[in-house]
Amino acid sequence: MLSVIVPTYNEADQVGQTIQQIRAAAGKHEPQILVVDGGSTDDTVRLAEAHGAVVITSARKGRGAQMNIGATVAKGEILYFLHADSIPPRQFIDLILGAYRQGAKSGCFRLAFDHPHWFLKANAWFTRFNVNGLRFGDQSLFVARDIFARSGGFREDLTVMEDQEIIHRLKKLGKFQVLPHVVVTSARKYVDNGVFRMQGIFYLIWSLYYLGFSQPHLVAVYKKLIRKHKL
Repeated sequence: MLSVIVPTYNEADQVGQTIQQIRAAAGKHEPQILVVDGGSTDDTVRLAEAHGAVVITSARKGRGAQMNIGATVAKGEILYFLHADSIPPRQFIDLILGAYRQGAKSGCFRLAFDHPHWFLKANAWFTRFNVNGLRFGDQSLFVARDIFARSGGFREDLTVMEDQEIIHRLKKLGKFQVLPHVVVTSARKYVDNGVFRMQGIFYLIWSLYYLGFSQPHLVAVYKKLIRKHKL
């Protein structure tokens, strides 16, 4: 019924744990787990295979392209896109199937960070609202296969903000639901860059995107300001 698609690039420190947690959180279900790798130079591929995931190597690096490739290989009626450093809630498949049976064609979970900083908790609190501007890939994304196909998939020309862009199109094709459970994502970017500094960078890139700045400009800002980036 459901395929989990995890795009990766040099995620050796995360991918094994993520696959284990997906299986543990799946309950009675046995989801197809697809790791779509963008040319990792570390042990990501070996570890993903060792933990039982189907690994696909993408000729093109970039989350949009990698997730689209995963969707073409996926066997499930529902596609679930999950970042390599994020853990879904327990019984996530039952939660998604329940929403789907009640009419949701796409949706996500709320967000929580694996760090106790008060600002991160406050930031995550706002993800409960069904507002396009608050939707990011860290919250994961589930979507019916036919709806994903009708949407045209992720835009592969977007290096950043591809997760924001697709939400606008999915909502035009059916009900989008924010489920009242949390995906726990790594706060490593905040730890590496400073909590307030990192959030300020995200706000800057978000603002530039909605002001119409080009992808090359957004990528340049991202690479210049974010330490240990993987673009």
